[in-house]
This record gives sequence, C-alpha cells and structure tokens, in this order.
Amino acid sequence: MSKCGYVSVVGRPNAGKSSLLNWLVGEKIAMVSHKANATRKRSNIIVMHKESQVIFVDTPGLHETEKLLNQFMLDEALKAIGDCDLILFLAPVTDKLTHYVNFLEKNKKNTKHILLLTKIDNVSNDEVLEKIKEYEEYSDKYEAVIPISIKKQTKQADILDVVVDELPVHPYLYDPEIMTTEHLRDIFKEFIRESIFDNISDEIPYETDVLINKVDEKDDLDVVKATIIVQKSTQKGMIIGKGASAIKRIGKDARLKIEKLTGRKCYLELFVSIKKGWTKNKQGLKELGYDVTF
Repeated sequence: MSKCGYVSVVGRPNAGKSSLLNWLVGEKIAMVSHKANATRKRSNIIVMHKESQVIFVDTPGLHETEKLLNQFMLDEALKAIGDCDLILFLAPVTDKLTHYVNFLEKNKKNTKHILLLTKIDNVSNDEVLEKIKEYEEYSDKYEAVIPISIKKQTKQADILDVVVDELPVHPYLYDPEIMTTEHLRDIFKEFIRESIFDNISDEIPYETDVLINKVDEKDDLDVVKATIIVQKSTQKGMIIGKGASAIKRIGKDARLKIEKLTGRKCYLELFVSIKKGWTKNKQGLKELGYDVTF
C-alpha cells in the first residue's frame, strides 16, 4: 500500500529550505541564495521514497512586512501551511524559539508538523542537546525533532522515513518519473535570479526579477531569452557591469545551471529593463507573474 501526500517546508528566511529540498531530491531545482526572501512562490518538488511519493512544497520564508511583494510571499507560505498533510518546520539550531512560536500562531489548522533543527554542523553536540531541551516545552505540538546536517552525517532516509510514517495511504498523485510540477521556464527564471544574487554585490536589491521572454527547444539546443527587471538606472548599471562584464558572468553561471538540469546545450541571451516601482502595485506584480489575490 503506497503512501502519498503534500509536505510543506516552512521556516524563517534563510533557514535552508531550498537547500534541503535540492538535497532530498538529489538535483538542483529550487533556488538557493544568501539573500533573504529569495524564494517568492510555492513550488512542488517530488521525492520517491521506497513505495511512497512525497510532494514537498517549497515556500517563501515566514516574515512580517508592509511591502506588497512581501505580503504576497507571506500569503504563499500561509496557503502552503493551511493546505498540506504535514509540515516540516526548519529551525537553525542557533535560533531563539521566537520564530517557532510565531509559526505555531500561524498554523491555524494545527496541521501536524516535524521540527528539523538545521545547521547543526556549526555547533557542538552539547549545544544541539541543549536546544532540543528548549523545544521540549512544546513537545505536545510536534511529532518529532530531528537534528540535521545536509553537509555531514545526516542521510536522506533519516528524514524521509519519518515523513512517510506521517503521510496518508493514498495512490500516487504524479508520475513517479518527474521531480517537479514546475514548468522549465519557471525553473530557468529562478536559476537566472540566483545567478544575479551570486555574482553581484550585496547592494543589488532582492526585488530584482526576471521575465522569460522565449524558450525555443531546438533539436540539440535550448534557446532562452530573458529580461532582468530592476527598479533604478543605477541598478541596471550594476547588472551590466563595466564592459558588460557582470551580465556575462550572470549569463555564464545561469547557462551552466540550466545545462546541468536539462542535459542539453543552452544559448542564453539576457536583456536588462527598468520598471520603476513594480513591487509596490498589484499590476506590476501581476505583469511579472505574481497573482496577487488579497
């Protein structure tokens, strides 16, 4: 009898959600960045484990802000919390319990959850045990606490075995051969955004976005044309760089990520456009693919 269900992965910005999911699926699909709030939309990443199918839902970080774009991101995370079979709450081991308490308040349906203590390779075993003791105050809230380090001793099965135990008996919802329900053009967009954040100084704002203009799949080559959206002329200059050096770095980095995922050659052409204040109005958000419903 197979098990199948949706598992929302939530936590504060930069808790390591996307890194965890890429590690679990064994392929780079989710965007990873040192920039806070880099993930903006929910996305499904599918992991087959033994006879079961786990549909992980990557989410934006839980945070509070008055900015319209951030409100959209928080709404995406709350929808994921309210519409799943299980929640994985990621808590970096050095964090105070404030973020967890905030999550409990947002988990209106009291959906069962597992607490993952992340980044334990940065502290001693005694510090990990001490943190687990702190969380024991809320032991009636969670199903389990699992300390993890995707860099060292933790194995995927250490997490997946516990996750599957909590899922309902159900037929597969997706073809076992696919790893994500996301369209390739959406993954390409995130790879380009990630490359921007990786190759440009911290001065570039995280509001920078990407619009995929065209994806043409030829016999032996993918042709991708995309426009990088910024809000100021100074930001456009940073993206292009002296002698177009910065945009060449961004393009090369993104192209290699695309080629690694698809296993095909890619010709990537990037443009830069200024769209002032796009993050501050619903029309600007919708034009870039953010379906604002609130």
